[in-house]
Parts: sequence; structure tokens; C-alpha cells
Amino acid sequence: MRALQTEPELEDLLRTGLAAMEIDAAPDVVRRCSRLLRLLEKWNRAFNLTAVRDPSEMVARHILDSLSARPFLSGASVLDVGTGAGFPGLPLAIVEPRRHFTLLDSAGKKIRFLRHVLGELALDNVVVEQARVEVFEPADLYDVVVSRAFASTSDFVRRCGRLVATGGRLLAMKGRYPDGESGALPGGWEVTEATRVTVPGVAGDRHMVVMRRRD
Repeated sequence: MRALQTEPELEDLLRTGLAAMEIDAAPDVVRRCSRLLRLLEKWNRAFNLTAVRDPSEMVARHILDSLSARPFLSGASVLDVGTGAGFPGLPLAIVEPRRHFTLLDSAGKKIRFLRHVLGELALDNVVVEQARVEVFEPADLYDVVVSRAFASTSDFVRRCGRLVATGGRLLAMKGRYPDGESGALPGGWEVTEATRVTVPGVAGDRHMVVMRRRD
């Protein structure tokens, strides 16, 4: 796919992708998503925040892939662990203004980018925290903890399960179906759902694994 040179082209691609996922492509949503990608494109030149350089690829691999987690959200508070350049947290926060999102990462350059983005996009439902997840101590626990960053679901549970409120859930965004991983979860946790998700423009398998504490 050729690089997108104009803002109307990028916004058209966003509208098409959002519509395919049955997400309201309101003008403010499209504008903020487009601005996020342009900021990422600019910062990537100096700081190498993500491997994806072309905004047209970013639409599918960052914006739409992040939004595939939307149907699995619940409650009011969401923690995005290992958010990197803000995915999946930022796109989710843009389309879910009534939920509160915390973006957690330990890398200073990524935290600086995220704080800049929050100012540029005027997102008042997002806070950014710089810390390793092992030492992160929030004032309140979260209804949902989500991540694209963990290699295994068992590692995700071990390191992040303590951050989930009673009745909450862990969401692990995966590529291939995680065969055999559910049996290796720490005691007291179980996989309640492992669903294949479709992301327009993203080839290969994508899955969402939902985990809860056993009753």
C-alpha cells in the first residue's frame, strides 16, 4: 500500500476501517485518530517508538487492532500495561470517553510521547504512569487490565492479576491461538473466553483471551 500523503486520504481510511468494525466514525473520533497517527509518524523519526512507519499501515495495525478490544471492556476503569506508544489504550480512550484509562510503561521516551499526545488531543479521560508493572501501586484497582505486550497469558496473570478489582478481568491480546496456555495459569485464575477477532487490514490470526479469578 502506498504511503498516505494527505489528511483526507488518512481520514477516509480511518472512516472505512471504523465502519467495518461497526464503530461510529464521528468527526471528532476520526480527527483525533488521524492526529495521533501523524504525531506518531513525526516522533518515530527521532525516537523509534514503533516499527510501523507508514500511517496507512498504522491505521490497521495500531488503531483498528487496538479497537478490537472494545467489545471486551467492562466497568469504568481500564489499565493498559506496557502501552508503548499508547496501544491499545489511546484508540480505546478516544472511542470510549466515559471510561477512564491509565497507560503504564517504564520507557521514558514513550511516556514523553504519551504526555505530548494527551495535550495535543485534549483527552481528559487518560492518565499516564511511568513505572514497571511489578512496582506499580495504584490508588484503586481496575475493572479491566489489558495488554498487547506479554508473551504468555500466565506471565500476564502473575504480573498483573493483583491490579484487577473484584469481578474484573484481564484481557490478553494475542496473535495465534494460545494453545496450552490456559492450563498454565497461576492458581485461582481461569480463561473464560478465547475468541478469534477480525481486524480489517491485518493479516494473520488475532485472538482475545479473557481471564478472571475463579469464584
